Amino acid sequence: MKTLPIGLQAHLDTKATTLCWCWRLTRTDNASYGFTDHDNDLVFDNTTFEASSGFTASDVEDQIGLAVSNLDVQGALNSTRLNENDLAAGVFDNAAIELYRVNWADVSQRILMRKGSLGEVKRGEVLFTAEVRGLAHNLQQPKGRVYQFTCDADLGDSRCGVNLESAALKSSGTVTNLNLNNKFRGSGLHTFADDYFTRGTLTWLTGHNANRSMEVKLHTRLSTTFAVGVADAEIELWHNMSEPIQLNDTFEIRAGCDKVFATCQTKFNNVNNYRGFPHMPGNDFVTSYPNSDDTDLDGGSFFI
Repeated sequence: MKTLPIGLQAHLDTKATTLCWCWRLTRTDNASYGFTDHDNDLVFDNTTFEASSGFTASDVEDQIGLAVSNLDVQGALNSTRLNENDLAAGVFDNAAIELYRVNWADVSQRILMRKGSLGEVKRGEVLFTAEVRGLAHNLQQPKGRVYQFTCDADLGDSRCGVNLESAALKSSGTVTNLNLNNKFRGSGLHTFADDYFTRGTLTWLTGHNANRSMEVKLHTRLSTTFAVGVADAEIELWHNMSEPIQLNDTFEIRAGCDKVFATCQTKFNNVNNYRGFPHMPGNDFVTSYPNSDDTDLDGGSFFI
């Protein structure tokens, strides 16, 4: 149950209201954006709520207990600050959202209706639909460690401890041949073995995708000889970049990890921080049973 501000309650009691919706997005890098379904921009809390990307909101679904309460918002991709390429690049992933009911004639009369985070975003040619997840969504995320063979740390995080800024674990390259918007050939990686950057991260330094990153699906070594400007590796990314990749775009790429113990030992010399359980019994052990020695059926040894 919400308690309305006195001014807003008095406004509602007049039966002739001037209400609108305002929503504020705060990205994980703390950049903040405001939008409204009113036909003019509104300003409060040091945020300008832009009218040019007006949206419509679905009914809010409230659930019993700790179930997640969700709503959807739909709007046009015509804001200079909220566009299809940014959504595709993931810059708004898990952004915090505040949804306000506001008297546009007096913005001091407002109330915070919902607070949550941005969930699944669906994009069309001119529209987007974004799922707004309630705060209870965080209570449904897995917590703690999982007993599994592979490591559950992210390469380079505080639990892993590997320094990805080390010169041995990263390199810079230049696009020399284009194939698809997620597959290209580049130069500058000739000293690294085949698959060294598979499952790693590539960050663009120049071009339309500058400062945007993508996971590497496959790194293939093409040549062991060094020649300036000649392709020595092929890189395939997991997804298309939001903007076209162009010849001579430069990038920085960091090593990848397949999360197994042998890689942690030989590639990173980091077994003390391995966060998996490499010696856990597997399915073969669980399904094994004693077998008699066929050469000594009367009293021979039994072994598993």
